[in-house]
Amino acid sequence: MKTIVLTNQKGGVAKTTTAYALATGLHNKGFSVLIVDADPQSNLSYTAGVDESQGSTLYNVLRDGIAVKDVLQTVKVNLDILTVGLAGTLADLELASRMNREKILTKALKEVSGNYDYCVIDTAPTLGLLTLNALTAADFAIIPMNLEVYSLQGMEQLAGFIQNVHENTNSKLKISGLLLTRYNDRLNLTQVLKGNVEKAAEVMETVVYDTKIRESVAVRETQLLRTDIYTEAPKATATLDYMAFVDEFLKMEETEQ
Repeated sequence: MKTIVLTNQKGGVAKTTTAYALATGLHNKGFSVLIVDADPQSNLSYTAGVDESQGSTLYNVLRDGIAVKDVLQTVKVNLDILTVGLAGTLADLELASRMNREKILTKALKEVSGNYDYCVIDTAPTLGLLTLNALTAADFAIIPMNLEVYSLQGMEQLAGFIQNVHENTNSKLKISGLLLTRYNDRLNLTQVLKGNVEKAAEVMETVVYDTKIRESVAVRETQLLRTDIYTEAPKATATLDYMAFVDEFLKMEETEQ
């Protein structure tokens, strides 16, 4: 099972949208996929149409050692989800004193790793213990970002956090790339900031994906309808872009192998 984490401590960069589009896009290609919603806001779980407030969640897996298989919910055949729920806000406080606290999720996911081709993890827009666990369990990190000054502002801190994980808790972790979202190439600012993003990618020893995700009202409509963009809006610009992104990710992974 290959594990992919979507991360950025800057909110509003379409991180959750991208996580769900990647997971459902891989599923549409015939892969079995596990989604881990490690963001206590549970927006991905809501969009997927599952109950994000069920009795036991990822939080109980991390705190109490409950088996992952006992708290999974099914979205579709071969597409399951593990959601942390609102209780996940307590994770940093309650798990801080645990030994090997950064590897709890890694250990838990090993129990089901033979059941899936991919695991896609959505994280909160913070660099806390849940995000640390996600990156420690990951093979790849993908960083969605807008072409805005504030998106670039925290990139150095995020790069340092990921580098720390690579050096101390997960030597196999690789930044797959930076993905530009809500993209509008008609803005003058877009051309100015593209160069800054490419420089940031060089510092992080990664790339900027060729695919750009354009702004589309279809994304908000599918969130409201609690479905995925491929089902609800197969011809929307964002849908076509995410399809291209999934293809590009798979091609890059194949090249790495």
